[in-house]
Amino acid sequence: MNTLDILFQAKDSVVLEQHSVPEVGAGDILVRLRTSLISSGTECICLQRNFAPGTHWDDWVTYPFRPGYSAVGEVVEAGAGVTGVAVGDRVAVPVKHGQYAVVASGRAVPVPDAVSDASAAWFHLACIAQNAVRRAEHALGDDVVVIGAGILGQLVVQYVRLLGANRVIAIDPAPARLALAAAHGATHTLAISSGAAVEAVGDLTGGWLADVVYDITGNAAVLPTAFPLARRFGKVLLLGDTGAPSDQRLTGDVIRRGVTLVGAHSSNPPPHSTDYAHWSHDHMTRLFFTYVARGQIQVEDLITHRFDPREAPAAYAMLTRDRSQAMGVQFDWTVLD
Repeated sequence: MNTLDILFQAKDSVVLEQHSVPEVGAGDILVRLRTSLISSGTECICLQRNFAPGTHWDDWVTYPFRPGYSAVGEVVEAGAGVTGVAVGDRVAVPVKHGQYAVVASGRAVPVPDAVSDASAAWFHLACIAQNAVRRAEHALGDDVVVIGAGILGQLVVQYVRLLGANRVIAIDPAPARLALAAAHGATHTLAISSGAAVEAVGDLTGGWLADVVYDITGNAAVLPTAFPLARRFGKVLLLGDTGAPSDQRLTGDVIRRGVTLVGAHSSNPPPHSTDYAHWSHDHMTRLFFTYVARGQIQVEDLITHRFDPREAPAAYAMLTRDRSQAMGVQFDWTVLD
C-alpha cells in the first residue's frame, strides 16, 4: 500500500511524495487520514525558513521536511496489544499531512460522534491554546487583551470567555480576523497596532489596563508593545513562537510595574496525566471535544479554505503571500479514497 505525503523539499518548495506505508508494529495503529489542519504560522516559518541561525527552529527544520501535526482519520489496522481504539474508530492524531500514518495507539484520541472531522482536526492547536490559558492562571473577571487574531488567537478568545473574563479585547490589523473574534467572544476589537493601543485599552478598562495580555503574533517586535498594555502586577503571556527570539526585548514595565512574563509552548504539558500534572495533551483534547459537542467552542465556522492535498503547493503559496484573509485551512484527504 502506498501513501501520498506533503513535503517541503527545500525553502519555498512544496512537493507531493508517494511511498510505501510503513509496517504496523505492536502497539501501533494505521490511520487513513480524513482531514488535517494547517498550522499556518508555524508551517509558513518552516517553509520560508524565516528563522535565525542557531535557534531551535534551525535544529528542527531540515529539508526535506514534513509539515503538520493536527489531523483526524479512521483506524484501518491495529497491531498486537492495541487497546482503547479499534479498527473503524475515528481518532485525532498528531501526525504529518499525509494520506496514511502509522502512530502509537496511545497517541490517538477517539473522536466523539457529536464532533465533526472538520472540528476535531483543530485538536492540537486547541491544546496549544488551552495550555497557554492554563499558564496564565486567570481569575474570574479578568480583563484580557489578545494581540493577534489568527488561529491561536481565536481559540484563546473562546477559552478566556469560558473562564469568565470580563472584557476580551482583540487587537489585529485585519478587519476580517477581528470580525471572527467578535463573533466568538471578543467584547471589543481594535484594528490598530499594539504599540498604539495603550490609550484605547485604558479607556475600555476604566484606566486599569489588562490583567493578562497575550502576544500570539510570532512577531519579535510585538513583545515590547505588549508590556504597557498590562496593568501593574499584570501578566504578559507569550504564545506566538518567533523565528528570531533574540530580537524580543523586555521593557521597564517588568521591573518598574512588576509585570510578569510567562511563556507557553506545546511541549509544556506532560505526555501522561498524573496527580501532580493532570492536564496532559490527551485530557486537554478530550476537554476540547466536550466543549465542541456542547457548543461552547465553535471552530468549524472558522474554516476559510479546504484543499485537495494535491493542491498543496497552491495552498502554501496562498498562505505565504497573505494570511490575513485565511483562518482555518484544511486538507481533505477523503478525495483520495
